Amino acid sequence: MSTLKKCWSVGWRVGFCLLLLLWIFHSIFMYQGKIAAQNSGLDWSRMARSQQWSLAWSKGPRDLWLTLRMMDPVALVASLVVAGLALFVCVIRWRIVLAAQGLSLPLGRATRISLVAQFFNSFLLGSTGGDLMKAYYAARETHHKKTEAVTTVFVDRLVGLWAMLFFAGVMMMPNYNLLRGSRDLGVPSLFILAMLGGVSVVLGLAFWGGVSKGFPRAREYLRRLPKGELLERALDSCRQFAKQGSFLLKTIALSLLVNVLCVAQIMVLGRGLGLHIQLLPLCVIVPVILCISSLPLTPNGLGLRENLYVLMLAVIAVDKTAALSVSLIASAQGLFWSLVGGLIYMGVRQKEHLSEVTRNGGDAKEN
Repeated sequence: MSTLKKCWSVGWRVGFCLLLLLWIFHSIFMYQGKIAAQNSGLDWSRMARSQQWSLAWSKGPRDLWLTLRMMDPVALVASLVVAGLALFVCVIRWRIVLAAQGLSLPLGRATRISLVAQFFNSFLLGSTGGDLMKAYYAARETHHKKTEAVTTVFVDRLVGLWAMLFFAGVMMMPNYNLLRGSRDLGVPSLFILAMLGGVSVVLGLAFWGGVSKGFPRAREYLRRLPKGELLERALDSCRQFAKQGSFLLKTIALSLLVNVLCVAQIMVLGRGLGLHIQLLPLCVIVPVILCISSLPLTPNGLGLRENLYVLMLAVIAVDKTAALSVSLIASAQGLFWSLVGGLIYMGVRQKEHLSEVTRNGGDAKEN
């Protein structure tokens, strides 16, 4: 490859990553600009686009810098480490899911793929869009179990989501009076309970089935669907998880640990800003917000997540500006780990191309 082609190959990837990061920060600053306009009595919707951008980029970076200066540096670093630990626990959980399908992925490679997925999560819809990239790279890791490898990504996410919903549901009980007395907390909590019921049904059908008992020809209809054979194979691979008694216990335990770390991150950030946030309400507020913002409504849940933090933390007497600051700093810390994933994507993708490997059976055929 000529020098010019090499420069172009690296250059467009660097430009692509910088453009995406610029777009993410622009979205955050536009949201801050909207809040500033409302506080000043201005009608954001009637402002010209140039005025909106001017306000956003004059107000946003300055406010973000002032907020960071207010933050206790020790708390800032500690919360960043906690956020990283949460991501690392998710990597460990995914490796357990892979092992359940007889797939072995080194810890380093699994970590790199997960960080790349975290990078794509930053600008795809919801906070789970990067799973598509994760599934793509997972499929490249084997010649003979591509469907099973892709299935592990979605099973990993499904178990993690169910555990977060379950955690939120359990924590609603000691917070019942608080939820009952606030519409801003009560209505989202009911939505979370509905999500918990729906995901429980999906998880149960995927792992243990039961549809074919009531509808004997269900499998036949499944095969007639586009990519029906792959869907059937993915369903069969899900059945393998249920046959391993300790699988759900391990993955749910790790998922609950992720929830604890997410709550700890917000708690540490709040303390770093001098806020006295009660732990018990935070144990229901954080998972509720994370579950709702994971829905594919906005890129990485931007805007939706910030609004929820402002509304819900206000219920426990947290100043709205402080609540927005906590959310923005948490988002910025997520962007930090996304940036790490972006750097890996630029470097490792070209160097290793995440090349296909076969574990324990290089010439194995599709089964």
